[in-house]
Amino acid sequence: MRASLSSSSSVLRDLPVLLVAVVWGSSFLAVQRVAEPGTVVAMLVLRFGLVLPLLGLAAWRALRKLTRAEWLGGAALGLVLSGIFLLETYGAVHTSATNAGLIISLAMVLTPLGESALSRTAPPRAFLAAAGLAVLGVALLTGDGGLRPPTLGDLLVLGAALVRSAYVLAMARTRAVRDTDMLAVTWVQLAVATVVFAVVAVAVGPAAWTVALSYGAGQWAWLLHLSLFCTLFAFFVQMWAVRATSPSRVSLLLGTEPLWAAIFGITVAGNRMGPLALLGGALVLLATEWGRRTAPAPHPARGEDGMGAAAGARTGEQTREPTPA
Repeated sequence: MRASLSSSSSVLRDLPVLLVAVVWGSSFLAVQRVAEPGTVVAMLVLRFGLVLPLLGLAAWRALRKLTRAEWLGGAALGLVLSGIFLLETYGAVHTSATNAGLIISLAMVLTPLGESALSRTAPPRAFLAAAGLAVLGVALLTGDGGLRPPTLGDLLVLGAALVRSAYVLAMARTRAVRDTDMLAVTWVQLAVATVVFAVVAVAVGPAAWTVALSYGAGQWAWLLHLSLFCTLFAFFVQMWAVRATSPSRVSLLLGTEPLWAAIFGITVAGNRMGPLALLGGALVLLATEWGRRTAPAPHPARGEDGMGAAAGARTGEQTREPTPA
């Protein structure tokens, strides 16, 4: 009886985290529904402008306690975060939702490689094999099984994966925010990123309010999905989950994000993939999971459980480790 209750309780704890992976997987499709190449930056202003007041209310007390160093540290990370979202979102509108979701998952392999390089330690051979398999999978995926070079969108999303990995490593090493309330530092990062988007929008496209007025009911529904579910809901679930269950279990469930991205891309967006491209996608999924299981452990002195940095990159769609998509 006790075992049954324990099992049921474990499933109930896992469901919200799995739902986060599902909504993150849908985020690439959502971006394609609300943004075009000329309105990407304005859409980002709207997306995070809707979240900031709500997150600010929850973070108000913690924000008042931040020191000058913590504000500056969060602001610096926010600048990097803005680069992640610009690359990822521009990439998503120039490639398929399936490709975007699978390519961005390479950050799970790139981050441990960066960690090993910074600590000057060789990663396990099994991890290197997983990284090589991931590269092969991406080559097959982006070439659609042929010899075509990757598209601009594929390259932009790959750039986002690289910057996301750098962001996670930087967040783990930024002393000013290491022990700071995650809610407060995430708000600072999002606020700085939103200011960057607002400034860039003036030079590269229509104003955010112009884009907002042009949206129909369907586009507003997708935008609210990005803001409320892919960002706000995801962040609070991760903050709860890291206390309610183990970081390893959370990481495993969130790692299903690229699988959901592929499912949404194929079933909803109608993405078509040839046999070798399908094989490439499968290899990426296999390699990222293999890489996660064989990755070298983070340096114990940093006290990282992997969730803080991840929430910042996906929510902050990232604490796309907890990062936002």
